[in-house]
Amino acid sequence: RALAAALVKPSPEATPTATGTQEDKQDSGKKGDKAEASPSAKPGQSGTPSPQPSAPVDNPLLDVDTTGIDPAVLKQFEALDCSKNKGQGAQDDPNKQYAGCSQDGSAKYVLDKAAVTGSAIASANAGVDQTTGEWLVQLSFKGQGPDQWSKVTTTAFNSQPPRNQVAMVLDGVIISAPVIQEPITGGRAQISGNFTQVTANELASQLKFGALPLKFEKSSIDEVSSTLGADQLRGGMIAGGIGLALVVVYSMLYYRGLGVVSVLSLLAASILTYQSVVILGTFAGFRLSLPHIIGLIVSIGITADSFIVYFERIRDEMKEGRRSLRTAVEVAWTRARRTILIADAVMFIAAIVLYFLAVGGVAGFAFAMGLTTLIDIVVVFLFTKPFVTLLARLKFFAKGHKLSGLDAERMSSTAVAGSKTVPQEA
Repeated sequence: RALAAALVKPSPEATPTATGTQEDKQDSGKKGDKAEASPSAKPGQSGTPSPQPSAPVDNPLLDVDTTGIDPAVLKQFEALDCSKNKGQGAQDDPNKQYAGCSQDGSAKYVLDKAAVTGSAIASANAGVDQTTGEWLVQLSFKGQGPDQWSKVTTTAFNSQPPRNQVAMVLDGVIISAPVIQEPITGGRAQISGNFTQVTANELASQLKFGALPLKFEKSSIDEVSSTLGADQLRGGMIAGGIGLALVVVYSMLYYRGLGVVSVLSLLAASILTYQSVVILGTFAGFRLSLPHIIGLIVSIGITADSFIVYFERIRDEMKEGRRSLRTAVEVAWTRARRTILIADAVMFIAAIVLYFLAVGGVAGFAFAMGLTTLIDIVVVFLFTKPFVTLLARLKFFAKGHKLSGLDAERMSSTAVAGSKTVPQEA
């Protein structure tokens, strides 16, 4: 955009300058906040070029020719306080005049309608002048860009300060306003002016990526309560508690004494799961979410299933009454562990496939399910089996007490020769 009115700048000597390249002496322009390059005033659009403002900061338009400037834009310019709000993110219309602040907030401008849009910029790169060694930004234009830039730089070159500058606008902020040193007519340009490598690369990136024809449209708006996450977490924990309580009640009613093994095994699995979550959160940045909680709730059934398989194998071995409890525990384990490993392996493979192929919450569910499947194997092999082996040495279980869960009645044994079948004591 060409400067259409007053410019307040503490150090005008530091203003960047724009010239043509050594190939064809072409200068560069920049896009507006809609990714559009800032244009310059066209001949005849404004009256006598406005002189450099010498008015106090509180009235920068004093003694400045404001011919051709929209009165609404003048009011906007007067009210603009760049020390408080630079206008970042403002969507200015390229077909209208615009008042904006510089990137550092030290100057404010009234800009004419955009003469060159960002889509006309073909490339923008930082480089070093081979003769002076100073950093500069090199631009090239495409389409109608070379002609448009030629017109705007010719007009600016023939104007008096501050209208001999061309402002580059991005997201409502003037990122550069170089002085035009000569008309640029070759489609290539360069901007110089006390650049460092960092500032030159930054401006080149702003020109390059600000030229992307991006436009955002609202497809839908969803309002989410700030307590939604807490409500979901609370609901998930309640559901998990209810599920765990039902499993405990069922185990105690059906397996009686052996149900204690189920309860303690679930407790051990819960402690290992909690510790795993804490360790992953500390060293791997893991954060528990609702899908993870759902996966943990599902794992209660997976863990309980392993106990059921083992207990039913023990009862099958003892139903005929030809094995002691100690022997039945070992024989049943040999048969049950293969079934447990196969079931957990299938579940773990499904979790791995789901984790790598799914995204978002589904992947979180798969991660929790895979983690608890591994914990289930550890608990069954290192806690449940050894604990059952110790209980088999107690007379309460070995003699088949009615509350042990291993009595003949509970195992649906039939009477043989007028007497009930009773487990043999080792």
